Amino acid sequence: MQYRRFGKLDWQVSALGFGTMRLPHIGNNMAEVNEAEAARMIQYAIDHGINYIDTAYSYQDGRGESIVGRMLKETGNKVKVATKLPSWMVGSPKDFDRFLDEQLKRLQRNQVDFYLLHGLNRKTWAKLLDFNVLSWAETALADGRIGHLGFSFHDDFTVLKEIVDAYDKWTLCQIQYNYMDENYQAGKRGLQYAASKGLAVVIMEPLRGGRLTKKPPETVARLWAGASQKRTQAEWGLLWVWNHPEVSVVLSGMSTMEQVVENVAIANNALPHKLSAGELDFITRIQQEYRKLIQIPCTACSYCMPCANGVQISRIFELYNEAIMYDDVRVGRLHYTGRMGLKEEERADRCSECGKCLETCPQNIPISEWLKKVHALLSPAK
Repeated sequence: MQYRRFGKLDWQVSALGFGTMRLPHIGNNMAEVNEAEAARMIQYAIDHGINYIDTAYSYQDGRGESIVGRMLKETGNKVKVATKLPSWMVGSPKDFDRFLDEQLKRLQRNQVDFYLLHGLNRKTWAKLLDFNVLSWAETALADGRIGHLGFSFHDDFTVLKEIVDAYDKWTLCQIQYNYMDENYQAGKRGLQYAASKGLAVVIMEPLRGGRLTKKPPETVARLWAGASQKRTQAEWGLLWVWNHPEVSVVLSGMSTMEQVVENVAIANNALPHKLSAGELDFITRIQQEYRKLIQIPCTACSYCMPCANGVQISRIFELYNEAIMYDDVRVGRLHYTGRMGLKEEERADRCSECGKCLETCPQNIPISEWLKKVHALLSPAK
């Protein structure tokens, strides 16, 4: 395992961190975690050098922190734990203490090592400022419930810069970054700016929710086949992120032991400036080919779920993107309306356009409009 300095702290973080949003689950219920398998995966990760575990209040329908707390109870100080304030759920300043105290109980800890304001954007940042979140955080830092303060982020660079500059005691920020999102949201500018201010930069979605590891369309596959170095798509994607010296740790939301083993092995080569100019140019060509095909920028983070009307938003978007990318509407329709596909009450036409999903979507996708397009394409021809 390679290690990197964590911003201003005198601490070395493993280049690979364990993101727990996509722990293995039982059946089709993502909230029903296979805890025995998850524990085996996390123990393997710790045994092989991972020392940063990421969770959040809302993961696994609110069960995630308790699961992580039980799994890490016996590890002592081997790992640092990061969790997050559910910013969109805060309705008054009193909620800050209420959430944090509940989270400490779930994690079975007196202190959370890294506490992040979750999913900040222009709207949530303004709300939290109105509630004097930074003054509250100073108190929580002073009384020891929080070890270090940071934020996770989904907006454009100007908002990130505003947040970074608003407080000189940030320890870390967490941003979405991968070779398809080099100029999206915070992007490379945000990565470099935050690092220049001494913040540790934690990367989420390095493989775009697993999208960059799946079987590519023919045009992209032809490019991969001509790569000068024979690596898996996951290895190319992770090495591209680690190539940036400003990156402190890359979170992988691993859901199988095979993914843990593979990613830990890749992390042995997680060095800055690892890729040559020719290899970086090759990834740029992959970027360009994918961008010709991807329609909906959904990473299946499930922040839009559960839908009040039961619409399976991320799955529907996945079906649409795959239908377009693989030029196979027939299979898309089979999975959308076929016997083994979505139930009628889960399909896009059940959307009532209430707008609640728009408030939580990190990608700012016009969800209801896309649902109409998906239903029009994937519904059986009349």
